[in-house]
Amino acid sequence: MAIPQSFIQELLARADVVEIVGRYVQLKKGGANFMGLCPFHGEKSPSFTVSPTKQFYHCFGCGKNGNAIGFLMDHAGMTFIEAVKDLAGQFGMVVPEEEGSPQDRARAQAQREKQNTLTSVLEKACDAYKRGLKESPRAIEYFKGRGLSGEVAKQFGLGYAPEGWRNLASIFPEYTDPLLVESGLVILHEAENGADEKRYDRFRDRVMFPIRNIKGECIGFGGRVLGDEKPKYLNSPETPVFSKGRELYGLFEARSSLREHGYVLVTEGYMDVVALAQLGFPNAVATLGTACTNDHVQKLFRFTDAVVFSFDGDAAGRRAARKALDGALPFASDVRSIKFLFLPAEHDPDSFIRAYGKEAFADYVAKATPLSRFLVESAQDGCDLSTAEGRARMASNAKPLWNQLPDGALKLQLLSEIAQLVQLGSTELGALWANGAAKPAPAETPRRKREAPAATEFGPDDEHFAYDEPAEFSEPWIPQDEWKKKTEWKKEGWTPRGKGDGKWEGKWSGKGSKFGNREARPAGPLAKLDSRPDLAARILLNHSELWDILSSEDHGLLCELPAPHGELFTWLESQLHEHGPVSRGTLKEEIVGHPAEDLVQRLTAGPVLASEPLSESGPELRDLLNRMLIDKLKLQETEAISAAAKDPQALARYRELQHRRKQLELAVQPTAADS
Repeated sequence: MAIPQSFIQELLARADVVEIVGRYVQLKKGGANFMGLCPFHGEKSPSFTVSPTKQFYHCFGCGKNGNAIGFLMDHAGMTFIEAVKDLAGQFGMVVPEEEGSPQDRARAQAQREKQNTLTSVLEKACDAYKRGLKESPRAIEYFKGRGLSGEVAKQFGLGYAPEGWRNLASIFPEYTDPLLVESGLVILHEAENGADEKRYDRFRDRVMFPIRNIKGECIGFGGRVLGDEKPKYLNSPETPVFSKGRELYGLFEARSSLREHGYVLVTEGYMDVVALAQLGFPNAVATLGTACTNDHVQKLFRFTDAVVFSFDGDAAGRRAARKALDGALPFASDVRSIKFLFLPAEHDPDSFIRAYGKEAFADYVAKATPLSRFLVESAQDGCDLSTAEGRARMASNAKPLWNQLPDGALKLQLLSEIAQLVQLGSTELGALWANGAAKPAPAETPRRKREAPAATEFGPDDEHFAYDEPAEFSEPWIPQDEWKKKTEWKKEGWTPRGKGDGKWEGKWSGKGSKFGNREARPAGPLAKLDSRPDLAARILLNHSELWDILSSEDHGLLCELPAPHGELFTWLESQLHEHGPVSRGTLKEEIVGHPAEDLVQRLTAGPVLASEPLSESGPELRDLLNRMLIDKLKLQETEAISAAAKDPQALARYRELQHRRKQLELAVQPTAADS
């Protein structure tokens, strides 16, 4: 059996060799690297180094070296397969395996060559865009107007995509080459109803920002219009070499400056990055039209121990900061610094520095809000701490945030601070969060399945009478005003069994209904029901403003769905991040050429019904997501039980998942589909 090379590369991209080695070796920071006593030979002075930038370890004494997988093999005596599986398990990744036949190995090699070919295609386009900038006075004037010098433009490889639909045809003679579509440079509209297929350049009349991976290879582009046209920013789509959720614009260019300045500044756009570099802050990077993810933060901590997130001071900036908080919490160890910088609403980093100077901006960065304070402020938002209800709500808000923190002094201090604010002892609050007692079920909530009443009191026992609606009914069960008396059960064919034991015989014949007479369903096949992802997508397309009130867990659940739904939600998140809430019509126009276009056309066919007000769509979406989370938790419970034999912590994980699922099940409303 062989493990695909693409999976190994993704695994090493997620793993941090400093963290892996640090579990076995006491490491201390020494310049750009970490130093420690070599675990492979006896020594008194440290000669063992670990490089976070190269993701590599090396001992100058014995010569041992390698990456995270190699360290597990050398230090723990694992085989290659065992090391990969052990490391993958730490990140929740499932190791794919493939037959190691010559044909399979040839296919794997072909895939690697294809990735190399895609980067070559993108590099060729990058060179063409750079030439386009030199030939466009309008684009040059735009960059000059933003205060950029030719030196900075050269450093970042800035360019210009000319007007016109097929300019790349002059760069790539084979304009029909599938690689142009797969790399995201060209959009292809398949032929329909006998019409010819259409191909055209994705980027037209835009200044271009090449996106590079940490090796310096061009893997995609960001383009900005020179005026006020929409969309203002346009990124490459997801490709085999580019994933917005893992890449950061400017990281390759900033990597050496991060050590010099001691921190990385995370901004909201690539124009911010190049402007800050021009103004003396070359340690800036930017996310690519999406919220900051765990993968983003983990990658940043390979290069520095301090991260400062910079956001506009308006409501949208606060929402983006809240999402970044979720991405950063799991990495907020006692030796790392994470801060949140909120500029005045009328300024971005570029305009602030030009208005107040470099020193004022540096001082603003130094006084940025620490993660601990922002966590408390986020949990406290909207809570009246002068009332018991407000304090209880804050405790509830703080729990999921606090739980994401790694164990350490920071986590303990925050427990104490939050406990003081909600007027509980630290021990009491910790016990409350640890136990998480489930809420009792509402007294009068009707359920699709409920325990049968005692036979001596109401009639037939549950052996003959399951309190569950026949399959042919789709309407929810509506309780009757009162239960029938025993004499009435007897009249309808139910007879007592035995003497004095309250048992009843007889079976429901299917005529009428045990819940009351109902009109028979018309004959014929049932209409195909929309799936839950369909329903969630339709609601969000009609009311895109609901996306901002969803949690990061909700966003992850939707974006990780299989294609085309996951692709649609990922695209929708990027659109809303760039433009804010937009209308259904605008989304239909912008999705053209995207893999999820057909799904959107199907879901938006017809008018928005008057019966879909926002006040009803919000609770409906919440209920749908709760049900989808319940399904996901059930799968995770099964996986935890399967792993319990080998992993002692799996059983505790199972109990946590089960408790969370039961809480969600209490929250959902019963429907006719439940059973």
